[in-house]
Amino acid sequence: MSNENKSKPHKPDPAITAALKGWKTHSGFWLKAAVAIGLTSGLLLIAQAWLLANIVNAVVFAKAALADVMPSLWGLLALFLLRAGLAWASEQAAFHAAVQVKLAIRAQLYQKVQQLGPAWLTGERSGDLLNTLSDGVEALEAYYARYIPAMSLMALVPLAILVFVLANDWLSAVVMLVTAPLIPAFMILIGKGTEKRNQQQWQQLARMSAHFLDVIQGLTTLKLFNASRREAQVVAQISDQYRQSTMSVLRVAFLSSFVLEFFGTVSIAIIAVLIGFRLFWGELDFLYGFFVLLLAPEFYLPLRNMGTQYHARMAAIGAAEKMVGILEEKGGEEGEVMCVPELRTHSLVLQNLSFTYPDARTALTNFSLDIHPNETLAIVGASGAGKTTLINLLMGFLQPQSGQILIGDTPLTAIAPDAWRKQLAWLPQKPQLFPGTVADNIRLGNPSATLEQVQAAAEQAYAAEFIVKLPQGYDTLIGEAGQGLSGGQVQRIALARAFLKDAPLVILDEATANLDRASETLVQAGVERLAQGRTLVMIAHRLRTVQTADRIVVLDQGTVSAIGAHAELLVSSPLYQQMQAAYGGEA
Repeated sequence: MSNENKSKPHKPDPAITAALKGWKTHSGFWLKAAVAIGLTSGLLLIAQAWLLANIVNAVVFAKAALADVMPSLWGLLALFLLRAGLAWASEQAAFHAAVQVKLAIRAQLYQKVQQLGPAWLTGERSGDLLNTLSDGVEALEAYYARYIPAMSLMALVPLAILVFVLANDWLSAVVMLVTAPLIPAFMILIGKGTEKRNQQQWQQLARMSAHFLDVIQGLTTLKLFNASRREAQVVAQISDQYRQSTMSVLRVAFLSSFVLEFFGTVSIAIIAVLIGFRLFWGELDFLYGFFVLLLAPEFYLPLRNMGTQYHARMAAIGAAEKMVGILEEKGGEEGEVMCVPELRTHSLVLQNLSFTYPDARTALTNFSLDIHPNETLAIVGASGAGKTTLINLLMGFLQPQSGQILIGDTPLTAIAPDAWRKQLAWLPQKPQLFPGTVADNIRLGNPSATLEQVQAAAEQAYAAEFIVKLPQGYDTLIGEAGQGLSGGQVQRIALARAFLKDAPLVILDEATANLDRASETLVQAGVERLAQGRTLVMIAHRLRTVQTADRIVVLDQGTVSAIGAHAELLVSSPLYQQMQAAYGGEA
């Protein structure tokens, strides 16, 4: 239960930052709008400061009456309200930009995971993957809604303010020009150490999420083996490691905020002191001095905001590492041919297939086989013989390192995945039912099917009898993973789904395993119905379920040991004889 994540090399930071920059294109015009609105607000700020400086100068030194400055006060109020509206609009635009990016990246990840297929998923921890697809994508929001606009405004607004300050007080402009680079410089120095901490924090969060899911899924086993207390200690240890990594990131974040605030405050103080002395000595007019003094905090504000939001970049880098790894994962399908040769008249030809897993475990070696139209073909062999690998190759979830699969004369790799899988119906050992009605789950085989067609498929699968006895019949809601139904009932609903799809090629992965004899008899009868007029390929451990197959392929360590009918193999295949004798009809 406490297995660690697989050790994988970290993606280089340049690759992650390049991906984050590239993903900006998904924001459309929203990100540009947020920056443009923010820049407009910054320029209005300069006008607001100039107007306020004139009002104060007129009242204090020119002894102007309230009526004299009233137009300016109304203008000041209008600028204040306008900037407040622009701030809201900029924030909304930035938020929409982040939402667009999140939607696009989540869709890309989902599409890539689908493309990589179930075979790839077996090497990933479910909790880690779910954490990446949910919290990981959400962690990008602050980067695009806060950091990117702050970075753009940091370059534009201070530059605009500096131009006006230079025109009114060159000495203050020099101070700004000298001190301004210190803030981003220290921000980058501090950030160098934060990147690794953020990545470690994200890895700890992914590990904790994956482990929690493992514990929940295995709670019954833990209870039965009195291991729940021991596992609770492991959970507490992992949680504490995450706490420590989080506190490490927060310490650096607080330190960076303090340093940036310190430099910003000291710089403003220097400008204020210089202006104060020159006002006292009469070297600077109050209007211009006060105008520059009002602008000084606003000059450093974008720089300080950038520092505040810099941790959003670190968090995004930590979260994006796993996403970039998934999106760059090699594998999946490249075929584009949409017209698949008719499987009811064309053979499936497997030519010299070889496949080795990344851990160097060889599953198939120069495997060749012709699967004839409308035949029932069974594949048997000991665990690790290559049965599941062969099925994954047939379904297109894996690609052989050598050899090819042909449908007629068309290579499987040339066929578009969706077009190929429309020709397949799959009945696994543990079918997946989804939350929804019974009819919805059967209709997965054909989303446009009518209720009458759904009922007909259920009849063929021997499922109608128990479905009509459910509280709402075909409208009965099914819980997660078929909660409330027996294993045999779940299997017959999945069989009805296969009938409804009416695909010419049916693949079964020990569809009757873990069923009682009565349920097995019904499912087996349904499978025999399903096989009529179709090509049926089945993995079997119970040899009694394959005795009626047209041919049986005996696999041994990734190669074909024997092929023939049940009666032939009992005479000609020592391995098949051993399986029959050792398991009493099960293998």
